[in-house]
Amino acid sequence: MSRVAHLIFDVESVADGDLVASLKYPDEKLTAEAAIRRFQEELVEQSGKTFIPYTYQVPVAVVIAKVDKDLELIDIVSLDEPQFRPHVIAEHFWRGWELYGRPQWVTFNGRGFDLPLMELAAFRYGLSVPAWFHAAGPSYKHCRNRYNVDAHFDLHEFLTNFNATWFRGGLDLAAQLIGKPGKIDVKGDQVQEMYHRGEGQAISDYCRCDVLDTYFVFLRSMVVMGRLNRDRERELVATARDWLEQRKDDNLGYSVYLENWGEWSDPWQTDQPVTSGGTSDANNGEPTA
Repeated sequence: MSRVAHLIFDVESVADGDLVASLKYPDEKLTAEAAIRRFQEELVEQSGKTFIPYTYQVPVAVVIAKVDKDLELIDIVSLDEPQFRPHVIAEHFWRGWELYGRPQWVTFNGRGFDLPLMELAAFRYGLSVPAWFHAAGPSYKHCRNRYNVDAHFDLHEFLTNFNATWFRGGLDLAAQLIGKPGKIDVKGDQVQEMYHRGEGQAISDYCRCDVLDTYFVFLRSMVVMGRLNRDRERELVATARDWLEQRKDDNLGYSVYLENWGEWSDPWQTDQPVTSGGTSDANNGEPTA
């Protein structure tokens, strides 16, 4: 447990149809599924999208990658698999963070969705998490302070300088920029229907793939920040791939991810001319002024 320094996670969630029916259509006696469809139709008319706000949702899959201080992948777990009970998922999420000594959460756009949803799940299910919601003392030390990256490192905020711009393409684009699969067969807007069809395991497998993409984007971000060099990044990526190879027969998500695996094309290891200014140093492949 003391090895875990970072918890990289992703949440898949679905709308609570009974809540939607009760709040949005209290006099119409709609079924849960009918209320969700009605709400989605209204959202399409308003915005062209079917996404229901997180405040109406519950977690149905949370996958967490445990990473050590040297940024090596230790393990990946899907909470409360295969039962996927929202209240148990929420309990394991917050108790796990406490159990591992409150490591850094790492997400992609988790500030805007994943963490607020899990905070609301604590509220919904009556979970006490005083260390996370602590609000005494200097505000910059509060876990929920937007700029406290020690508590939560949001890769989307890192890439956009805290949303000064919007990262068009999202995690899918960020992953593909470094040769990883990105979205494969499933996208987030399909999860609701998958859930209605009883495909909880498939949702969890999809979530695992998103966590893997997030891990590799995290590693590249650490290169940019100077915590890693590219050689060490390659070592960590290779180690993670070996980890997946050893487990691919036990998890379809890992197998699919490996089938779509790509390698980053390192321009410093090719004979490509430098076109963005400067010249290439033939000795080490690094740009020079």
